[in-house]
Amino acid sequence: MTMIKSNAEQIVTRIQQSCDKVSRDVQEVCPIIVTKNRMNEEIQEVYSLGFRHFAENRVEKLLERQKAFSQEDIVWHLIGPLQKRKVKQIVNQIQYFHAIDRLSIMEEIDKRLDSPLKCFLEVNVSGEESKHGFKTSEVFEAYEVAKQYSNIQIIGLMTMAPFEANDEAIRNYFRELKEVSKKLQSTSTLKLSMGMSQDYPIAIEEGSHFIRIGTAWFE
Repeated sequence: MTMIKSNAEQIVTRIQQSCDKVSRDVQEVCPIIVTKNRMNEEIQEVYSLGFRHFAENRVEKLLERQKAFSQEDIVWHLIGPLQKRKVKQIVNQIQYFHAIDRLSIMEEIDKRLDSPLKCFLEVNVSGEESKHGFKTSEVFEAYEVAKQYSNIQIIGLMTMAPFEANDEAIRNYFRELKEVSKKLQSTSTLKLSMGMSQDYPIAIEEGSHFIRIGTAWFE
C-alpha cells in the first residue's frame, strides 16, 4: 500500500468517526483535495482512488492543473483570494469559488460569468489582520448585496481557524461561523466550508460540509 492510499484510508476513517460522534450522515461531508505544491503523479493517485473534488488557491496554478487533468468528472474549486484582473480567466473554469472576501469583487464576477457559480462568502471569524474576508458583523450586508447578482449563487460561508489555535479555540471559531449561517438562512440551507488538514475532524463535528485538505493526503 502506498503512503497516499494509506493516508486516504485514514482520512476517510476519521471523517466517518467524526460524523458518527455527532450523528451526521457522512454523505454530507465533501473532502476537497488541495493540490498546492503537489506533483501531478500524486494528484493522479488520489484521483485513481475515487476522489473528484480538487482545489487550488491561485488562478494560474488551477489553470495549469486543468491542462494536466482534463477529466470531465473532476470538480474544481478555487479556494484563495481573487484579484479583479484575473476574474475573467477563471470564473467559467470552476464549479465552486470559496473566497468572496469583499463587496467590490462581486460585480466583476457576475459580469464575467456565463452561468451561475456556486460561491461562499469568506468570513474572518478570528479577526486576524493577515486574513481576508468579511467581519462577522459584515456578513449580513454582503449576503444581501450578493442577491442582486443573478450569476452569483451564495451557497454558504467559508472560514479558516488560526494555525496556532488550540482545539477549544478552533471549535469556537467554527461554532461561531455556524451560528452566523443560522441567522442568515431563510428558505435554503447554507453550507459551511471549514476545516483543513490539522482541524477537519473538529470542523465536521461543528457542521462543516466542505473540508479543504492538503498535506494530510500526501505526507
